[in-house]
Amino acid sequence: MREHQLEEKTARHLDRLSEALDSGVQSKVKHLLNSLSGAEIGDLLESLPHAKRQAVWELVKVDLDGDVLVEVNDEVRAGLIRDTAPDDLIQAMGELDIDDLADILDDLPDDVVTEVLRAMDRQDRERLAQVMSYPEDSAGGLMNPDVVTVRPDVSLDVVLRYLRLRGELPEVFDQLFVVDRAGKYLGQLKLSDVLTKEPTSEVSELMDTSKDAIPVEMSARQVAIEFEHANLVSAPVTEPNGLLLGRITIDDVVDVIREEGEHMVLTAAGLDEEDDMFAPVMQSARRRWVWLGVNLITTLLAALVLFAFQPTLDQLVELAVLFPIVMSMGGIAGTQTLT
Repeated sequence: MREHQLEEKTARHLDRLSEALDSGVQSKVKHLLNSLSGAEIGDLLESLPHAKRQAVWELVKVDLDGDVLVEVNDEVRAGLIRDTAPDDLIQAMGELDIDDLADILDDLPDDVVTEVLRAMDRQDRERLAQVMSYPEDSAGGLMNPDVVTVRPDVSLDVVLRYLRLRGELPEVFDQLFVVDRAGKYLGQLKLSDVLTKEPTSEVSELMDTSKDAIPVEMSARQVAIEFEHANLVSAPVTEPNGLLLGRITIDDVVDVIREEGEHMVLTAAGLDEEDDMFAPVMQSARRRWVWLGVNLITTLLAALVLFAFQPTLDQLVELAVLFPIVMSMGGIAGTQTLT
């Protein structure tokens, strides 16, 4: 139901965008784009043919470019990167979280990567290298190393002063992680407790030690299952020795679930979720020739079977009525099995 609503919303945005483009008034297009998130703009760009996609991309604000590039598939991203000035790419990358930057850094030109890394401080470079050292489809590849940690022996008043001093907090921030002096994970402290409990209370009195951290080597699919079963918004990620490495948030898990669903549907059609749906005909044909070839062979086999029973068919012509029904049911059953 939720997925259907999102598809309808994207379709409405696409209709409005097409009308704005057809009107030739750039201000209308910009106004529409400014009202959308990076993910929504990414969905629209993937749904547009090349000419319109390039025209829309040029009108997207630079500070949204990074969010959009993270959301689109690999092939569309490569095209957008080619159409973007290096200076704009460098600026856009500076707006991204470490985990999002790690997802697309390998797709950027070498000179852009060099400048992006040069603009980062040492701590962020180390965090980026850490995230990129893990497989993309693992907890380590999903995690964001930007975490807020506290010691168990401090009061909530100290925690509040620390948060004020820290200033900007991570997105999707619902809890702090409690660690010892060695950085090993001990438990979680809800942000709501920090704000509502007595300031003199110690962290050790309120922290939740019942929830286990997610191992860094856990698969992304299993992470999604853990989030679903425990209704998590965020969760800590640790090394086997208990050292806290980062956290995974619900928005990252939603991306995993969505990508897995898209993969299942597109695979059934012989497509890849990273392909550009508006790629040239010959390029698409090269990708699908295996599936088309298999389909041709099975069709020829069916024709040979019918030819072998031609004498019987000559006597019972009524059987011919059943052929399209049987073939259609076979195709439907196969598709349902794959999806």
